[in-house]
Amino acid sequence: GAPPQDLSFSPERKTKIEIGNENVIREYCTIHRGSAEGSITKIGDNNFLMVGVHVGHNCEISNNVIIANNCLLAGHVLVDDQAFLGGGSTFHQNMHVGRLVMVQGSSAFGKDLPPFTIAAERNSIFGVNVVGLKRAGFSAKDREEIKDAFKLLYASGLNISQALEKAATINFGAPAREFFEFVTNAKKRGICPYKRGASDDMSI
Repeated sequence: GAPPQDLSFSPERKTKIEIGNENVIREYCTIHRGSAEGSITKIGDNNFLMVGVHVGHNCEISNNVIIANNCLLAGHVLVDDQAFLGGGSTFHQNMHVGRLVMVQGSSAFGKDLPPFTIAAERNSIFGVNVVGLKRAGFSAKDREEIKDAFKLLYASGLNISQALEKAATINFGAPAREFFEFVTNAKKRGICPYKRGASDDMSI
């Protein structure tokens, strides 16, 4: 991989890129190796990086991710399975994109995006990625629980700490628990807020 765009980087450092199987990487993509000694930039399996994508140093892209034309990922961005990043969207360093997140094109983010959500504009969550959940084979029960989890976090009038405490008292299934675990761990940058009035079946 290419050297990282990091002013602290020294060429003698031993860093690398790991790329898995069955990836499609189109023209003019740039993928930069790790910055710190011994560090790695990782791309998993079955990902599609369209024309002009930039993957900064120490990023980790999981599996079955689609990154559309001219997306820019700064250093240390994590992207979980089955996320879709719309064309021309940009992502600040050290942020985390959750599983099955759908990002609208030409958007910009500096805070974490919880799994199963639709994200757009600047640091805004627009609802639950209902269509993506159906296509991924989530059961009706799991889809409803994810919606309930979303409402508890974003539309219950509780702050994040209170919502997490309340969630711990509810017998949610694994996907809804994954949603709250992500929020619990989003300490470095925090999570993007909900844009009031947005629809959870927003078409992107």
